[in-house]
Amino acid sequence: MITRTISVPGFRIGTAQDRVGLTGVTVILAPEGGATAGGDVRGCAPGTRETDLLSPEKTVQQIHAVVLSGGSAFGLEADSGVMNALAEDGVGFPVGPVSVPIVCGAVLFDLLIGDPKAHPDLAMGYEAAKRADVTFPVGCYGAGTGATVGKLKGAEHAMKSGAGYAEISLESGLCVGAYMAVNACGEVYDKETTLAGILSDDEKTILSSHDFMLNGFERILGGNTSIGCVVTNAKLTKAECKAVSGMAHDGFARSIRPVHTTMDGDTVFTMASGEIAAPVDTVGYLAEEAIRLAVLDAVKSAESMGARPAYADITRGE
Repeated sequence: MITRTISVPGFRIGTAQDRVGLTGVTVILAPEGGATAGGDVRGCAPGTRETDLLSPEKTVQQIHAVVLSGGSAFGLEADSGVMNALAEDGVGFPVGPVSVPIVCGAVLFDLLIGDPKAHPDLAMGYEAAKRADVTFPVGCYGAGTGATVGKLKGAEHAMKSGAGYAEISLESGLCVGAYMAVNACGEVYDKETTLAGILSDDEKTILSSHDFMLNGFERILGGNTSIGCVVTNAKLTKAECKAVSGMAHDGFARSIRPVHTTMDGDTVFTMASGEIAAPVDTVGYLAEEAIRLAVLDAVKSAESMGARPAYADITRGE
């Protein structure tokens, strides 16, 4: 198991997964009292929850968690499990005698690998929330458990992907981190090197999604979506969190191609704890770079599962 540690003060990340059915859920918990948040959806096939309240004009100003799930629309059930876990701890938006946890979420499609009937549910969401800590697994855990990339020629040519995390800190105290579950239709690349994508028939060579698209390839299939969350200690408004989420999407374009297709539901949330004054453009650029690095971490940390080879298998020549 490969683990990462989040250094952005107050935030915690928890995962729960079914590594037989190949699906899972990741919960990013805000610091005590919640975090200002915004989101941006670029793909055309999203599955989301509670994204309307992130608009700047809406009443609620802070949220308590972001949930990233496998299971397609079924996986949205896990968000209610997270709400139950937070409610037990007295976390939430006060409404008269009760507190209601504000939980936003997004899902990816992983039903073509593992057990198609397996998906995150109430119990898995609850478990992920209770496990939340500053250290957490990456690769084929949480929302990355059933993730794959390189599906232009179909799921049978895909490579295994997963979830990744990266963060950047400045001397000023500003810290920006990004958690990504990478389940793209396209390939993952670093500069001009393709790390994961379409496999050849003998599964020894990665074919170029870029070249396929430039030659008019038309078979873009469903079963995709990359989802993530930016966390920062910057002082941001809801509108600025949305702007940061939009800038962060450029990290997708710098690491995934093609990206934001009609069969992807690519979504980024941003949560800000409000401790460090910083220019929104600086935060946005750091978020973009953190997203790019988290995407690379996701494929490099993945392991072969569901009969789909991973980055380590191909680079070893297996």
